[in-house]
Amino acid sequence: MDTPLKIGSLVRDEIRELVEEKNFGALREVFQEWQPPELAALITDLPPGEQAVVFRILPRELATRTFDFLEVDDQRNLLDSLRQDQVADILNGMSPDDRTELLEELPAEASKKLIALLSPEERKVALSLLGYPEGSVGRLTTPDFISAHSEWTVRETLDHIRTHGQDKETLSVIYVLDESGHLIDDILTRKLLLAPLDTPVRELIEPHRVSLFAGNDREEAIALFQTHGLHALPVTDSQGKMIGIVTIDDVLDVAEERATRDIQKLGGSEALDAPYMEIGILPMIRKRAGWLVVLFLGEMLTASAMGYFDDEIAKAVVLALFVPLIISSGGNSGSQASTLIIRALALGEVTLHDWWRIMRREIAAGLTLGSLLGCIGFLRITLWSQFSHIYGDHWLLVAVTVSLSLVGVVTWGTLAGSMLPLVLRRCGIDPATSSAPFVATLVDVTGLMIYFYTAFWILRGTLL
Repeated sequence: MDTPLKIGSLVRDEIRELVEEKNFGALREVFQEWQPPELAALITDLPPGEQAVVFRILPRELATRTFDFLEVDDQRNLLDSLRQDQVADILNGMSPDDRTELLEELPAEASKKLIALLSPEERKVALSLLGYPEGSVGRLTTPDFISAHSEWTVRETLDHIRTHGQDKETLSVIYVLDESGHLIDDILTRKLLLAPLDTPVRELIEPHRVSLFAGNDREEAIALFQTHGLHALPVTDSQGKMIGIVTIDDVLDVAEERATRDIQKLGGSEALDAPYMEIGILPMIRKRAGWLVVLFLGEMLTASAMGYFDDEIAKAVVLALFVPLIISSGGNSGSQASTLIIRALALGEVTLHDWWRIMRREIAAGLTLGSLLGCIGFLRITLWSQFSHIYGDHWLLVAVTVSLSLVGVVTWGTLAGSMLPLVLRRCGIDPATSSAPFVATLVDVTGLMIYFYTAFWILRGTLL
């Protein structure tokens, strides 16, 4: 389902004025030139009462096509305000995959009532798609595709397309089946158009079939579309019989949903599973509170670490000046590495088998980045010490302590940030759970230990 377009406030106000005046004739004339995505955007922007008025004005076919472009919540609201015969027309005219998405979002009782309004043929399709597991490719499948038998000629295939192709999802690819309905391969329509009419279809086949199994997870569909750059993929059952196709627009919706969930997790929250402005305050607080409590408890370990080194801080108060610098540098480097690896895992750029290569790269990157920050820290302390006595008589040792600590903390941060997502994936946990705040909290505690142990080693016998 595509995202509706945005309608200007001036146009929306004019439409609302016509609705209030009940000038339905003028509204019909205005909507004649509009496309379904534009009408869906307009309906979304209108108050619920006016949505139903505008929708009833649309011709049946245009109303059904427009309904496909609405978000599920808007679809549900509209169905509540329409007559039963209008609901039946819309549901029977919807594409099976979009209808499945709507039905699975509704309470079970509401879904049963809507399924009862379907024609026997459409009811069979709906129940078939709803029979697949939630989150599977089968739920995205539409049976509206064009197929041809391998024994047909090009002429017979083109005649079949002209006769049965009006309401199909795509005509650019024709799927070749055997007599039992098993998928053999697919052929571009362009290839049919350029071939002699008496050529058997089987002679045009170049085996390179890429297909999905209906029970596959939707994530696998995303990966295949990304790899092969196709706009539709065939879907087969466990016996290899073709049951439908999955189109790129549905897969893009799934990819957007996945990216949204991952980004929300990366921010240190559970996935909201609803638009930000539509989720209630209490559910949103519950989604965010858990991680905040965990991170807060983690940061309490930082205070404990500070207390453990209380004597060192009392002897060399100057060390406390650089605590924020040290822990923020480690946390930032860890967050960077974690984000990069999580995204690389999501895109399939790396796998668990690449852990050693990743570790080597991140150790090298951490040492380089830590050395860069260490040099900057060393120069900063050196320059300040020429004009003030803030760092005391042993400023040079303090500068060395800070610079070496930065090398260690940043290297440890990149290593921890890169390995944690791999460990979580190995344990069957979503790598996005290792969010930037979580990695930063982990590195804060360990970074303090690196800093103070480095200080104890370098400053022993002077400040300590």
